[in-house]
Amino acid sequence: MAQQINKTIYWSLLTHEDWNLYIAATSEGLCYVGSPNQPVEELFSWAGRRFPGSPLVEEDAALQPYAKELIEYLQGERTQFTLPFDFHGTAFQMAVWNALCDIPYGETLSYSDIANAIQKPASVRAVGAAIGANPILVTVPCHRVIGKNGAMTGYRGGLDMKVKLLQLEKESVASVQYEK
Repeated sequence: MAQQINKTIYWSLLTHEDWNLYIAATSEGLCYVGSPNQPVEELFSWAGRRFPGSPLVEEDAALQPYAKELIEYLQGERTQFTLPFDFHGTAFQMAVWNALCDIPYGETLSYSDIANAIQKPASVRAVGAAIGANPILVTVPCHRVIGKNGAMTGYRGGLDMKVKLLQLEKESVASVQYEK
């Protein structure tokens, strides 16, 4: 469902170690974090569906605060994000995405847990679809959702990225607990 919102979308390429991630923001906040090492067309295609007619402007300076927080996270130096988001979806998607933001750093929940958290326990499959539509990888932590049996399940950024993000958080939490 396309939004009838015409706003300028600023974008930049964030590079960290072996990952290249396109990130984008409007004047209201971060609106997109792409899959690793995907072409810029992934961003352009998403923007065309979600913000039809909105201009896309490459602007590294506008994205610098978001890039800084993402890199701090990827280096294990940040456990939560402080900058605003600008995400749009159905009421159901928004409920799911907000529930994702409530999952503590270093912890995981199942799709069923998220369905219960939004008081829609029979909507596990729809929760999965909403998680798959999350436009802001990493910062809206859909990587923290796993199968009910603990299995790694699908992730727009790929299972390799999901495993790396969960491992980063696990190591960071273990490091903090060890220092205590």
